[in-house]
Amino acid sequence: MQPTNIQLPVVVAGGGLAGLTAALYLARTGQPVIVYEQAASLGGRARTQEKAGFHFNLGPHALYRAGAGAQVLAELGIAYTGQQPPKAGVAIYDDANHPFPYTPLDVLTTSLFSWPEKATFALLAARMGSGMRLDPTLSFADWVASASSHQTVRDFLLALGRVATYANDPQATSAAAVLEQIRRSLSANVLYLDGGWQGLVDGLHRAGTEAGVRFVTRNRVVALRQDAFGRATGVHLSNGQVQEATAVLLTGSPQSVGEVVGLERMPATPPPVRVAVLDVALRRLPDPTKLFALSLDQPLYFSVHSAAAQLAPADGALIHLAKYLPTGESDSEADEKLLLALLDRLQPGWQAELVERRFLPHLTVSNALVAAADGGLPGRIDVDGLGIPGLLMAGDWVGPQGMLADASLASAARAAQQITEKTHIYAR
Repeated sequence: MQPTNIQLPVVVAGGGLAGLTAALYLARTGQPVIVYEQAASLGGRARTQEKAGFHFNLGPHALYRAGAGAQVLAELGIAYTGQQPPKAGVAIYDDANHPFPYTPLDVLTTSLFSWPEKATFALLAARMGSGMRLDPTLSFADWVASASSHQTVRDFLLALGRVATYANDPQATSAAAVLEQIRRSLSANVLYLDGGWQGLVDGLHRAGTEAGVRFVTRNRVVALRQDAFGRATGVHLSNGQVQEATAVLLTGSPQSVGEVVGLERMPATPPPVRVAVLDVALRRLPDPTKLFALSLDQPLYFSVHSAAAQLAPADGALIHLAKYLPTGESDSEADEKLLLALLDRLQPGWQAELVERRFLPHLTVSNALVAAADGGLPGRIDVDGLGIPGLLMAGDWVGPQGMLADASLASAARAAQQITEKTHIYAR
């Protein structure tokens, strides 16, 4: 009998950044790939919504220029444009606005630090910028406590950690992971992307389609099929159908992966990183000199992303404000009031220019913080960490490399490589 040369596809569950990236890598090796996405559109938390000419990301998004994500996008040939945020901002401390210390000269001139504090922080900044080798089980709170005896310096370091990672649990978070994020920011900064992150989603989707990826929306993977030897051989779908597969890649949260494989198979994971977000579109900016602010008094962030990226009509302004939420419960009403008060402080009169306003009280930024107790980045579950042959995972909580979107893209590349190397596709 002659073989029909029909290859079973690799099934990718989830059409966010991780799923789109892995699918493209796999398809370019010649493997058939099907992506199942439960929503009506692709992109997950990288989707951008356009209203009245304003491009709303789901809260503040920034691409680390020296991160793993940028390297993966370059390798795949996914084009994007954007700009670094302008260095015009304030640090709020003891209810006063101080010039934000972006550069060594800024450190010397800002009113935020006393002279002894300036000397201490300048030395710390040099050490952070060159990279620091730390025990990954050391918490960020413990490192900060040991780094300086000056309370202002400690509070500023904690604020830098929040803005770099979005996490507001320094006692639980690995100092090594936080400081690596800060180092990347100091060495190469970040980009705000023109048109929002939807451009990345569209670029990956377009390239995947050209490579032969099949995309199916409004349908999700609900359970795993396994043979008598425990190998993943396909998936059950929400529409009642079964799709056979040569390998399965699950993306999404630990909870969603657990629902597919069985929650009893999932190891315990750290809590998610969440923020309360206020997104505001204005016809014009009342105070063009206030483009960025970071509070040391409270875990608050303010940035006019349209001052760098093309996200608004001419003269318009798109502002993202965020409160970095602690682990556990948070009072949504109180959080919104805090963000509105910050907006009033920095852009008085904004209400007269309002075009659109959106409050997202519990936005998940990352599905798991990088925990010191688990060994930091090296201690995270790897792409094949469930021990099921033919089953891999990818996402912002998977693999030993990067945080946030960097982790999603890096783990997707890692998972695709393992599928390509380890999976034997037979003609049938």
